[in-house]
Amino acid sequence: MALIGTLRNKMGLWVVVFVFVAIVSFILNDLLGNNSVLFGDDREVGEIAGNSISIEEFQRMVEERQINYELNFGRQPTDKEMATLRQQAWELLIVRYAIQKEYDKVGVQVTTEELEDMIYGKNVDPSIQQAFTDPGTGQVDKARIRKYLQELRDQPSDPQQRQLWADQRNRWEMFQRDLVPSRERIKYENLLLKTHFVTSAEAAREYHAQTDVNEIRYLFVPYYSVSDSSAEPTDAQLEAYYDKNKERYKTEEARNIKFVSFPVVPTSNDSLEIRKEMENVAAQLRATNEDSTYAATNADNAESAFGTFNPSSLPSVIKSEDLKPGNVIGPIIDGNAYKVIKITAVTKDTVFNARASHILIRWENETDAAKKTAKEKARNILKDIKAGASFEDKAREFGTDGTARSGGDLGWFTTGRMVKPFEDAVFAATRTGLINDVVETSFGYHIIKVTNLKTNDSYKIATVDRSIGPSNETINTAYRNAEIFSADLSGVDQFEERARKQGYTVMEEKDLRSTDRTVGNSGEARQIVIWAFRDAKPGDVSEVFDLQTEYVVAVLAGETNKGYKTFESVKADITPEVRKEIKGKQIIERLKGLEGTLDEIAQKYGENVNVYTSSDLKLNSSSLPTAGFDPRAIGIAFSLESGKRSAPFAGENGVFIVEAQNRTTAPELNDYTTYKTRLEENVVNRAGFSIAEAIKEKAKIEDKRYKFY
Repeated sequence: MALIGTLRNKMGLWVVVFVFVAIVSFILNDLLGNNSVLFGDDREVGEIAGNSISIEEFQRMVEERQINYELNFGRQPTDKEMATLRQQAWELLIVRYAIQKEYDKVGVQVTTEELEDMIYGKNVDPSIQQAFTDPGTGQVDKARIRKYLQELRDQPSDPQQRQLWADQRNRWEMFQRDLVPSRERIKYENLLLKTHFVTSAEAAREYHAQTDVNEIRYLFVPYYSVSDSSAEPTDAQLEAYYDKNKERYKTEEARNIKFVSFPVVPTSNDSLEIRKEMENVAAQLRATNEDSTYAATNADNAESAFGTFNPSSLPSVIKSEDLKPGNVIGPIIDGNAYKVIKITAVTKDTVFNARASHILIRWENETDAAKKTAKEKARNILKDIKAGASFEDKAREFGTDGTARSGGDLGWFTTGRMVKPFEDAVFAATRTGLINDVVETSFGYHIIKVTNLKTNDSYKIATVDRSIGPSNETINTAYRNAEIFSADLSGVDQFEERARKQGYTVMEEKDLRSTDRTVGNSGEARQIVIWAFRDAKPGDVSEVFDLQTEYVVAVLAGETNKGYKTFESVKADITPEVRKEIKGKQIIERLKGLEGTLDEIAQKYGENVNVYTSSDLKLNSSSLPTAGFDPRAIGIAFSLESGKRSAPFAGENGVFIVEAQNRTTAPELNDYTTYKTRLEENVVNRAGFSIAEAIKEKAKIEDKRYKFY
């Protein structure tokens, strides 16, 4: 009220009225808007198997997951981790309201005795095994488990220990609570799996699918040989295809959006300003005696602001001539940052480093003759290098290890890293360049060039880095451009037209789901997803979204309700498929009028037709050479008797005529257990996911979390 009084005195009654109207509008919007607290439906995050899930119930489940996370990791979860915890909470609610009912129907339950068995009985849970296994014996220490549980029952008398005890007790109770549903799931899945049986006939069929071989010749006419213009489908043909294949277009609730991105990237002026700033840093770092303190205080990355390096670990931007105490290097660009580096001190280490290149010539076997041949070859190469040949070129030509492609360079290495004869030769060198003779090791003969003599110099280095980021002016300019673009904009056509006139690229994201967190290549963009599902109607243009590295303006181009996609929304996807059908019919009609061998038919047909041979085709294959993926063509090939030819038929990528030449049927086995076991394992591997998904589908789950998260 004091604020309103001040406004009345200083700015007049009209300002007070304006503020009052704004406040009332804000309150009414909060009460009556999409997230109104007055209407129960807007407190619902979803529905599972006919049960309405309130935001309060969901949030309680999330908080439980969050507490468990904090107890286990000793920190709060990040935003990304919170998204994972919310998903875990949602899955647990699905278990409670959908899956648990299925357990109850068949009488699946976990008794107290079974729970005890999982904790310290014969079937200890793997997580408990890991925590209480004795390293010495490799056995689960059940006495330790019982002792731990007893400690959790007895509250400590020391007040300082009570909080730790309470945290451990909470963590255990949450863990124990999760043991029951996991065991219920295993029991339920095992119950269903026991109803599955692989017959001997199925096992025999699998055996023949893997081992029978068919030799065929086939004529192949690709669809691209017919022009699109001569196979343009009508709307009636497209609609007929849609009706026939409608199940393919079953979908969850989805949105289509189009959007324009306004990247927030540093300009050349931004980079120049940061360089000027870093020039001042260089002067201050040069003048200070508190190198480590200054670097840690002024660097973007304080953790790597000061360190000790040897020649093998020096940053690549530092040259050997820079390594003088007190020398300041920079500003220099390293990756996406400017750096100023100061060589604070040069000291001596207990470990030596050296750098060398080599050419390794291996012997073919362990015989004296093979070793002699390898040694002569190595010495001849060494002789050529001494005569002026390039060491690097010879390494690429004759080297037999992974360094050959880099001219033999081994980089810097420390004492103890290389085999002893090699290390002794390099570390004993008194000058750089070629070692006079080849060196024998267990790997072969080495021609060695010492690049840097051994040294135990160690360098204390201070580094101040500054990321090259956009200035406030650059950020504001990108935001203004986005605001100007979105002003008074409505509808997809107007959105695309303005983008075209202003030179922006319109991107599209189809089939956006309510649980998605990304849009296109924009990274984390949950706020756009929430807007598309919670606030927008088709044709609505969004506010400017801030995605940290870019601003985005979107338009809702379409929405799909749960059920089937509309014909119009999939028309563009259907058109190529119907066009293939039309082309297939045209090609088949031409082929029907031709006679002779496959080669003669191909010659009469004309261009873009070939005859191929496959001599080892198997029924479990999914593709043919050149023709590509085509299970139907393989099935037809195996349906033909030897010497028989198929009629022309349409496949995935073109039209075929298949001619079976010879089939080799594998002999029958007395026992198909191996194949039977493999089929059963495949069922088991798919079962857990398939069973859960079937229950979820039956539960008719509606996920409305987008209203809140």
